[in-house]
Amino acid sequence: MNLEILGISVLWLFLFGYVIIGSIDFGAGFFNAYSVLTGRQHILTHIIQRYLSPVWEITNVFLVFFFVGTVGFFPKTAFYYGTTLLVPASIGIILLSIRGSYYAFESYGSRGHKGYSFMYGVAGLLLPAALSVVLTISEGGFISLQNGQPVLDYWGLFTSPLTWSIVVLAIAAVLYISAVFLTWYANKANDVGATNLLRKYALIWAIPLVIAVIGIMVELRRHNTDHYARMVDVWYLFVISAIMFVITVWLIWQRKNYGMALTLLVGQFAFAFFAYGVSHYPFLLYPHLTLYDSFTNKAMAIALVIAFIAGFCLLIPSLYLVLKLFLFDKDYIRGKENGHV
Repeated sequence: MNLEILGISVLWLFLFGYVIIGSIDFGAGFFNAYSVLTGRQHILTHIIQRYLSPVWEITNVFLVFFFVGTVGFFPKTAFYYGTTLLVPASIGIILLSIRGSYYAFESYGSRGHKGYSFMYGVAGLLLPAALSVVLTISEGGFISLQNGQPVLDYWGLFTSPLTWSIVVLAIAAVLYISAVFLTWYANKANDVGATNLLRKYALIWAIPLVIAVIGIMVELRRHNTDHYARMVDVWYLFVISAIMFVITVWLIWQRKNYGMALTLLVGQFAFAFFAYGVSHYPFLLYPHLTLYDSFTNKAMAIALVIAFIAGFCLLIPSLYLVLKLFLFDKDYIRGKENGHV
Protein backbone atom coordinates (compact mmCIF):
# COMPACT_ATOMS: atom_id res chain seq x y z
CA MET A 1 0.00 0.00 0.00
CA ASN A 2 1.50 3.34 -1.04
CA LEU A 3 1.39 6.46 1.12
CA GLU A 4 -1.37 8.09 -0.92
CA ILE A 5 -3.73 5.16 -0.35
CA LEU A 6 -2.73 4.91 3.30
CA GLY A 7 -3.33 8.62 3.84
CA ILE A 8 -6.77 8.72 2.25
CA SER A 9 -7.75 5.48 4.04
CA VAL A 10 -6.92 6.99 7.43
CA LEU A 11 -8.88 10.14 6.59
CA TRP A 12 -11.86 8.17 5.29
CA LEU A 13 -11.90 6.14 8.52
CA PHE A 14 -12.05 9.31 10.61
CA LEU A 15 -14.79 10.71 8.37
CA PHE A 16 -16.82 7.52 8.76
CA GLY A 17 -16.49 7.81 12.54
CA TYR A 18 -17.83 11.35 12.33
CA VAL A 19 -20.71 10.27 10.09
CA ILE A 20 -21.91 7.66 12.60
CA ILE A 21 -21.29 9.50 15.88
CA GLY A 22 -22.27 12.88 14.45
CA SER A 23 -25.49 11.47 12.98
CA ILE A 24 -26.54 10.08 16.36
CA ASP A 25 -25.81 13.45 17.96
CA PHE A 26 -27.55 15.53 15.27
CA GLY A 27 -30.59 13.29 15.13
CA ALA A 28 -30.90 13.16 18.91
CA GLY A 29 -30.98 16.95 18.99
CA PHE A 30 -33.75 17.04 16.39
CA PHE A 31 -35.84 14.39 18.14
CA ASN A 32 -35.38 16.23 21.44
CA ALA A 33 -36.55 19.51 19.87
CA TYR A 34 -39.47 17.78 18.17
CA SER A 35 -40.55 16.16 21.44
CA VAL A 36 -40.38 19.50 23.28
CA LEU A 37 -42.40 21.31 20.59
CA THR A 38 -45.03 18.55 20.40
CA GLY A 39 -45.36 18.07 24.15
CA ARG A 40 -43.72 14.64 24.21
CA GLN A 41 -40.65 15.66 26.19
CA HIS A 42 -41.78 13.45 29.06
CA ILE A 43 -41.18 10.46 26.76
CA LEU A 44 -37.87 11.27 25.06
CA THR A 45 -36.01 14.11 26.75
CA HIS A 46 -34.50 12.13 29.63
CA ILE A 47 -33.23 9.34 27.38
CA ILE A 48 -31.75 11.77 24.86
CA GLN A 49 -30.12 13.98 27.49
CA ARG A 50 -28.49 10.95 29.12
CA TYR A 51 -26.90 10.15 25.76
CA LEU A 52 -25.90 13.70 24.81
CA SER A 53 -24.37 14.73 28.12
CA PRO A 54 -21.18 12.61 28.01
CA VAL A 55 -20.55 12.53 24.24
CA TRP A 56 -21.28 15.94 22.73
CA GLU A 57 -17.69 17.17 23.20
CA ILE A 58 -16.27 14.10 21.44
CA THR A 59 -18.26 14.34 18.22
CA ASN A 60 -16.27 17.07 16.49
CA VAL A 61 -12.88 15.46 17.21
CA PHE A 62 -13.34 13.23 14.17
CA LEU A 63 -14.22 16.19 11.96
CA VAL A 64 -11.19 18.19 13.09
CA PHE A 65 -8.89 15.24 12.41
CA PHE A 66 -10.38 14.85 8.94
CA PHE A 67 -10.03 18.49 7.86
CA VAL A 68 -6.53 18.90 9.30
CA GLY A 69 -5.45 15.63 7.72
CA THR A 70 -6.94 16.52 4.34
CA VAL A 71 -4.94 19.73 4.10
CA GLY A 72 -1.87 18.02 5.54
CA PHE A 73 -1.88 15.02 3.22
CA PHE A 74 -3.28 16.83 0.18
CA PRO A 75 -2.28 20.53 0.36
CA LYS A 76 -3.67 21.30 -3.08
CA THR A 77 -7.20 20.65 -1.81
CA ALA A 78 -6.93 23.99 0.01
CA PHE A 79 -6.46 25.72 -3.36
CA TYR A 80 -9.55 24.19 -4.95
CA TYR A 81 -11.85 23.84 -1.96
CA GLY A 82 -10.62 26.68 0.28
CA THR A 83 -12.25 29.71 -1.34
CA THR A 84 -15.07 27.84 -3.07
CA LEU A 85 -16.30 26.37 0.22
CA LEU A 86 -16.12 29.67 2.08
CA VAL A 87 -19.91 30.06 2.23
CA PRO A 88 -20.84 26.44 3.12
CA ALA A 89 -17.97 26.24 5.64
CA SER A 90 -18.98 29.54 7.25
CA ILE A 91 -22.56 28.30 7.58
CA GLY A 92 -21.23 25.09 9.13
CA ILE A 93 -19.17 27.00 11.71
CA ILE A 94 -22.18 29.13 12.66
CA LEU A 95 -24.31 26.01 13.09
CA LEU A 96 -21.60 24.38 15.23
CA SER A 97 -21.54 27.52 17.38
CA ILE A 98 -25.31 27.37 17.83
CA ARG A 99 -25.08 23.74 18.91
CA GLY A 100 -22.28 24.52 21.36
CA SER A 101 -24.24 27.44 22.80
CA TYR A 102 -27.21 25.17 23.41
CA TYR A 103 -25.23 23.04 25.85
CA ALA A 104 -24.15 26.12 27.79
CA PHE A 105 -27.67 27.55 28.01
CA GLU A 106 -29.24 24.17 28.74
CA SER A 107 -26.70 23.35 31.43
CA TYR A 108 -26.39 26.68 33.19
CA GLY A 109 -29.50 28.55 32.09
CA SER A 110 -33.14 27.70 31.63
CA ARG A 111 -33.58 23.97 31.10
CA GLY A 112 -36.16 22.82 28.59
CA HIS A 113 -36.38 26.21 26.84
CA LYS A 114 -38.27 25.65 23.58
CA GLY A 115 -36.30 28.28 21.67
CA TYR A 116 -32.91 26.78 22.55
CA SER A 117 -34.15 23.27 21.79
CA PHE A 118 -35.61 24.35 18.44
CA MET A 119 -32.41 26.08 17.31
CA TYR A 120 -30.33 23.10 18.41
CA GLY A 121 -32.55 20.65 16.56
CA VAL A 122 -32.66 22.69 13.34
CA ALA A 123 -28.89 23.25 13.45
CA GLY A 124 -28.43 19.49 13.75
CA LEU A 125 -30.24 18.99 10.44
CA LEU A 126 -28.78 21.96 8.57
CA LEU A 127 -25.18 21.10 9.50
CA PRO A 128 -25.01 17.73 7.68
CA ALA A 129 -26.96 19.30 4.81
CA ALA A 130 -24.34 22.06 4.52
CA LEU A 131 -21.41 19.66 4.79
CA SER A 132 -22.90 17.24 2.26
CA VAL A 133 -22.54 19.91 -0.45
CA VAL A 134 -18.84 18.97 -0.57
CA LEU A 135 -19.77 15.55 -1.97
CA THR A 136 -21.76 17.18 -4.76
CA ILE A 137 -18.91 19.54 -5.63
CA SER A 138 -16.43 16.66 -5.71
CA GLU A 139 -18.42 15.07 -8.55
CA GLY A 140 -17.25 17.85 -10.85
CA GLY A 141 -19.01 20.32 -13.10
CA PHE A 142 -19.36 23.06 -10.50
CA ILE A 143 -15.80 24.40 -10.18
CA SER A 144 -14.03 26.00 -13.12
CA LEU A 145 -10.67 27.74 -13.41
CA GLN A 146 -10.85 31.41 -14.35
CA ASN A 147 -7.55 33.27 -14.65
CA GLY A 148 -5.93 30.37 -12.84
CA GLN A 149 -8.30 30.59 -9.86
CA PRO A 150 -11.08 28.13 -8.94
CA VAL A 151 -14.59 29.60 -9.14
CA LEU A 152 -17.69 27.85 -7.84
CA ASP A 153 -20.88 27.99 -9.89
CA TYR A 154 -23.37 28.59 -7.07
CA TRP A 155 -26.36 28.74 -9.39
CA GLY A 156 -25.48 25.44 -11.02
CA LEU A 157 -24.78 23.87 -7.63
CA PHE A 158 -28.03 24.87 -5.95
CA THR A 159 -30.22 24.12 -8.97
CA SER A 160 -28.71 20.68 -9.51
CA PRO A 161 -31.00 17.73 -8.64
CA LEU A 162 -27.88 15.85 -7.52
CA THR A 163 -27.24 18.46 -4.83
CA TRP A 164 -30.68 18.14 -3.34
CA SER A 165 -30.65 14.35 -3.62
CA ILE A 166 -27.48 14.28 -1.51
CA VAL A 167 -28.91 16.82 0.95
CA VAL A 168 -32.05 14.69 1.41
CA LEU A 169 -29.87 11.59 1.86
CA ALA A 170 -27.77 13.37 4.50
CA ILE A 171 -30.83 14.42 6.51
CA ALA A 172 -32.60 11.06 6.15
CA ALA A 173 -29.44 9.15 7.10
CA VAL A 174 -28.90 11.33 10.18
CA LEU A 175 -32.43 10.75 11.44
CA TYR A 176 -32.44 7.04 10.58
CA ILE A 177 -29.07 6.32 12.23
CA SER A 178 -30.00 8.31 15.30
CA ALA A 179 -33.44 6.71 15.63
CA VAL A 180 -32.04 3.17 15.39
CA PHE A 181 -29.34 3.90 17.97
CA LEU A 182 -31.73 5.63 20.37
CA THR A 183 -34.22 2.77 20.01
CA TRP A 184 -31.54 0.39 21.22
CA TYR A 185 -30.49 2.85 23.94
CA ALA A 186 -34.05 3.34 25.22
CA ASN A 187 -34.59 -0.42 25.20
CA LYS A 188 -31.44 -0.87 27.31
CA ALA A 189 -32.93 1.61 29.76
CA ASN A 190 -36.16 -0.43 29.89
CA ASP A 191 -38.05 2.69 28.81
CA VAL A 192 -40.95 1.17 26.88
CA GLY A 193 -42.56 4.46 25.87
CA ALA A 194 -39.36 5.94 24.43
CA THR A 195 -38.45 2.65 22.74
CA ASN A 196 -41.79 2.42 20.94
CA LEU A 197 -41.71 6.05 19.81
CA LEU A 198 -38.11 5.91 18.56
CA ARG A 199 -38.78 2.58 16.85
CA LYS A 200 -41.58 4.32 14.96
CA TYR A 201 -39.20 7.12 13.92
CA ALA A 202 -36.62 4.58 12.71
CA LEU A 203 -39.15 2.83 10.48
CA ILE A 204 -40.48 6.13 9.13
CA TRP A 205 -37.06 7.52 8.17
CA ALA A 206 -35.99 4.27 6.50
CA ILE A 207 -38.38 5.11 3.64
CA PRO A 208 -36.93 8.52 2.57
CA LEU A 209 -33.45 7.03 3.01
CA VAL A 210 -34.16 4.44 0.30
CA ILE A 211 -35.80 7.03 -1.96
CA ALA A 212 -32.81 9.38 -1.61
CA VAL A 213 -30.33 6.60 -2.45
CA ILE A 214 -32.26 5.74 -5.61
CA GLY A 215 -32.47 9.42 -6.53
CA ILE A 216 -28.71 9.86 -6.15
CA MET A 217 -27.96 6.88 -8.38
CA VAL A 218 -30.27 8.24 -11.08
CA GLU A 219 -28.82 11.75 -10.92
CA LEU A 220 -25.21 10.55 -10.69
CA ARG A 221 -25.68 8.51 -13.84
CA ARG A 222 -26.60 11.72 -15.64
CA HIS A 223 -24.04 13.96 -13.97
CA ASN A 224 -20.88 11.83 -13.76
CA THR A 225 -20.97 8.71 -15.90
CA ASP A 226 -17.38 7.76 -15.01
CA HIS A 227 -18.08 7.65 -11.27
CA TYR A 228 -21.37 5.87 -11.85
CA ALA A 229 -19.58 3.17 -13.85
CA ARG A 230 -17.04 2.74 -11.05
CA MET A 231 -19.87 2.35 -8.53
CA VAL A 232 -21.39 -0.35 -10.72
CA ASP A 233 -18.02 -2.13 -10.65
CA VAL A 234 -18.30 -2.52 -6.85
CA TRP A 235 -22.01 -3.36 -6.92
CA TYR A 236 -21.50 -6.32 -4.57
CA LEU A 237 -20.50 -3.99 -1.72
CA PHE A 238 -23.69 -2.00 -2.16
CA VAL A 239 -25.71 -5.23 -2.29
CA ILE A 240 -24.22 -6.32 1.05
CA SER A 241 -25.14 -2.91 2.45
CA ALA A 242 -28.70 -3.25 1.13
CA ILE A 243 -29.10 -6.72 2.67
CA MET A 244 -27.94 -5.38 6.03
CA PHE A 245 -30.43 -2.53 5.70
CA VAL A 246 -33.32 -4.92 5.04
CA ILE A 247 -32.40 -7.11 8.02
CA THR A 248 -32.05 -4.05 10.26
CA VAL A 249 -35.50 -2.77 9.33
CA TRP A 250 -36.98 -6.27 9.75
CA LEU A 251 -35.51 -6.63 13.26
CA ILE A 252 -36.87 -3.23 14.28
CA TRP A 253 -40.26 -4.02 12.74
CA GLN A 254 -40.38 -7.32 14.66
CA ARG A 255 -39.14 -5.65 17.88
CA LYS A 256 -36.29 -8.15 18.02
CA ASN A 257 -32.64 -7.86 19.01
CA TYR A 258 -32.12 -4.11 18.78
CA GLY A 259 -28.42 -4.63 19.52
CA MET A 260 -27.99 -6.72 16.38
CA ALA A 261 -30.00 -4.14 14.42
CA LEU A 262 -27.57 -1.44 15.55
CA THR A 263 -24.55 -3.56 14.59
CA LEU A 264 -26.01 -4.20 11.14
CA LEU A 265 -26.75 -0.49 10.80
CA VAL A 266 -23.07 0.38 11.30
CA GLY A 267 -22.09 -2.39 8.88
CA GLN A 268 -24.60 -1.17 6.32
CA PHE A 269 -23.19 2.34 6.27
CA ALA A 270 -19.59 1.08 6.45
CA PHE A 271 -19.98 -0.99 3.27
CA ALA A 272 -21.81 1.79 1.42
CA PHE A 273 -19.42 4.50 2.64
CA PHE A 274 -16.23 2.67 1.72
CA ALA A 275 -17.71 1.44 -1.57
CA TYR A 276 -18.41 5.07 -2.45
CA GLY A 277 -14.84 5.99 -1.51
CA VAL A 278 -13.34 3.17 -3.59
CA SER A 279 -15.46 4.12 -6.60
CA HIS A 280 -14.40 7.77 -6.26
CA TYR A 281 -10.70 6.81 -6.39
CA PRO A 282 -8.39 8.39 -7.45
CA PHE A 283 -10.27 11.69 -7.75
CA LEU A 284 -10.61 14.21 -4.95
CA LEU A 285 -12.33 16.61 -7.34
CA TYR A 286 -13.48 15.57 -10.80
CA PRO A 287 -11.67 16.23 -13.13
CA HIS A 288 -9.14 18.64 -11.63
CA LEU A 289 -7.58 16.85 -8.69
CA THR A 290 -6.44 13.31 -7.86
CA LEU A 291 -4.64 11.78 -4.90
CA TYR A 292 -1.38 11.75 -6.83
CA ASP A 293 -1.57 15.32 -8.13
CA SER A 294 -1.84 16.86 -4.70
CA PHE A 295 -0.02 14.58 -2.26
CA THR A 296 2.46 16.07 0.18
CA ASN A 297 6.16 15.17 0.31
CA LYS A 298 7.22 11.79 1.67
CA ALA A 299 8.68 13.07 4.97
CA MET A 300 5.51 15.00 5.80
CA ALA A 301 3.33 12.06 4.78
CA ILE A 302 5.16 9.64 7.08
CA ALA A 303 5.00 12.13 9.96
CA LEU A 304 1.26 12.63 9.42
CA VAL A 305 0.57 8.89 9.24
CA ILE A 306 2.44 8.33 12.51
CA ALA A 307 0.66 11.28 14.16
CA PHE A 308 -2.78 10.17 13.01
CA ILE A 309 -2.26 6.56 14.02
CA ALA A 310 -1.05 7.75 17.44
CA GLY A 311 -4.08 10.03 17.70
CA PHE A 312 -6.35 7.17 16.72
CA CYS A 313 -4.76 4.98 19.39
CA LEU A 314 -5.52 7.68 21.97
CA LEU A 315 -9.02 8.35 20.69
CA ILE A 316 -10.26 4.75 20.68
CA PRO A 317 -9.45 4.05 24.37
CA SER A 318 -11.07 7.38 25.28
CA LEU A 319 -14.22 6.42 23.41
CA TYR A 320 -14.16 3.00 25.05
CA LEU A 321 -14.02 4.58 28.52
CA VAL A 322 -16.89 6.95 27.71
CA LEU A 323 -18.98 4.07 26.40
CA LYS A 324 -18.15 1.84 29.35
CA LEU A 325 -18.64 4.47 32.06
CA PHE A 326 -21.75 6.09 30.59
CA LEU A 327 -23.48 4.67 27.54
CA PHE A 328 -23.05 1.00 28.45
CA ASP A 329 -23.43 1.43 32.20
CA LYS A 330 -26.80 0.01 33.24
CA ASP A 331 -27.27 2.36 36.18
CA TYR A 332 -26.45 5.44 34.11
CA ILE A 333 -28.69 4.37 31.21
CA ARG A 334 -31.61 3.88 33.59
CA GLY A 335 -31.10 7.29 35.16
CA LYS A 336 -29.77 6.12 38.51
CA GLU A 337 -26.68 8.30 38.20
CA ASN A 338 -26.44 12.03 37.60
CA GLY A 339 -25.30 12.94 34.09
CA HIS A 340 -22.21 15.01 33.39
CA VAL A 341 -22.19 17.94 31.04
